[in-house]
Amino acid sequence: MLTLPNILTLSRIVALPFLVALLWWPDWETGYMIAFALYCAMGITDYFDGYLARSSGTVSKLGVFLDPIADKIMVASVILVLTAQGVLTGPYVGELHVIAGLIILAREIAVSGLREFLGGLQVSVPVSKLAKWKTTFQLVCLGALILGQALPGWTMTLGTIEANVPHTVGLTTLWAAAALTLVTGWDYLRVGLKHMD
Repeated sequence: MLTLPNILTLSRIVALPFLVALLWWPDWETGYMIAFALYCAMGITDYFDGYLARSSGTVSKLGVFLDPIADKIMVASVILVLTAQGVLTGPYVGELHVIAGLIILAREIAVSGLREFLGGLQVSVPVSKLAKWKTTFQLVCLGALILGQALPGWTMTLGTIEANVPHTVGLTTLWAAAALTLVTGWDYLRVGLKHMD
């Protein structure tokens, strides 16, 4: 059923190839600025599709199915492209920032599998407030990393290191998202273990 919330969800999936294409050239500042605007629009639709579905009473099975998929492929695609283009590097630990991205990707895959397993047992796992904070940190960190490539001159000095402000915010919140990812992933796993032989 193509309600407005479902159309908004589908629009995120349709927009994803354009976002990935814009992120493919890390030295193209204008492309990254357009990508940042598109990413923000996709994040806004993520908020409004759920809000509109709940407020209008039009929550549908299609929406319940598509919304988490749209979120996960958007996050996974951005992390993979930024990693491939060398954006997930920074001060102090260099390329080890990629580990935070891997933690997020691994958790998303594991929780998807766990939800599928629990769904077969008719067990639902509600989204916790902490999981919502995790999602918020993910959206902020990836947006900041994209913006950092769009504004390479926006720098500050950290001790002896000159760092790009949005990029540094992005890397910091990436690790915060990874930490919350581990905590919420463990919460889901504990629920799942109760239903396993």
